[in-house]
Amino acid sequence: MSEPPATGTPEEETRKLVELLQLEQLDVDLYRGRQPTTTRQRVYGGQVAAQALIAANHTVDPDYNVHSLHSYFLLPGDYQVPIIYDVERIRDGRSFLTRRVVARQHGRAIYYQTLNYQRGEDGFDHQDAMPEVKPPSEGVDLLDLMRSRGTDDGLAQEWAAMDVRWIGNSHHGGLGDDPTRPSRAGVWLRIAGELSDDSNEHLAMFTYASDVTLLGVSLAAHRTDPSKVQMASLDHTIWFHRPFRADEWWLYDQWSPSASGARGLSLGRVFTQDGTLVATVAQEGLIRPHTGHARPHG
Repeated sequence: MSEPPATGTPEEETRKLVELLQLEQLDVDLYRGRQPTTTRQRVYGGQVAAQALIAANHTVDPDYNVHSLHSYFLLPGDYQVPIIYDVERIRDGRSFLTRRVVARQHGRAIYYQTLNYQRGEDGFDHQDAMPEVKPPSEGVDLLDLMRSRGTDDGLAQEWAAMDVRWIGNSHHGGLGDDPTRPSRAGVWLRIAGELSDDSNEHLAMFTYASDVTLLGVSLAAHRTDPSKVQMASLDHTIWFHRPFRADEWWLYDQWSPSASGARGLSLGRVFTQDGTLVATVAQEGLIRPHTGHARPHG
């Protein structure tokens, strides 16, 4: 495949990402997704998750808002062909709706996503406090760092619509000591260009971005070179608590409570700059050290 074009302005890259996540309707509840120009071999998981969310949103009344999605990555995606998204309407209740999306390529399911929606209502309200961390202006531009080290494997081009500022992990940066959480990391993140006021656009963009750094936190306690580890997302879950804009800074406070059996579990709390907890994310992934006898994913 030819080299991808040079990165444009934040506004141009954001517009390209918005267009990438738009779907073509083929039939009732059946959609086709676009693919980016890239040198990578496997489809970025956040792209599949975001496109599946958009497919499900097309089948839901605007009075209902997604409050959770749970997904499994079954097979690596192929950038050479479009992805087909088939939405199943599991439940339509007065307060809650449920949808299930299967993403297919080459006649096989590569990804499953189940989503739950709720009609807005009032109730009890509490949240965790946001940890004290450095502001985004003091963070390290993660994409620039990846490009300078030549470690992006094409991802920096795909992630060009995002502004990611790394603020530290268990061994480096300004997170401080926490012996109860030995594997931690933190980043500030936002979509670099301005988005519309469509809440579904912000949810899709956040879902796309939520897969950027989460799996890596499961290696933060081990002082290992990620290039020497086979890494792949196995599942991904998001709980949406409160509305927010994906094009304004949000803190991704991440930690890994456990790694074993070549798998790492990572959790993330998402706070806006004013300290509002807007989402919680969980992911389990493959973190298999390379032994010289690599095995395929799955």
